[in-house]
Amino acid sequence: MKHLLIVAALGLTAAPAFAGQCPMDMSKIDAAMQSASLSDADMAEVKALRAQGEEEHNSGDHAASEATLAKAKMMLGIE
Repeated sequence: MKHLLIVAALGLTAAPAFAGQCPMDMSKIDAAMQSASLSDADMAEVKALRAQGEEEHNSGDHAASEATLAKAKMMLGIE
């Protein structure tokens, strides 16, 4: 039982660390979109992915948000 409580406590303390990545990714995407040379269709997809990532972040689904934002970053050629 002790081990279960310890694992649960560690999991709860790690969650805010993951949540902090999403806003940084969104900022990187926003900055890269200003100078990106993508087609209109690709830019629309990046904007949609960025919006979806923010929505997922705001709803607390940070794993999905990071995955969605990673797709947008890949399209923009940023890390």
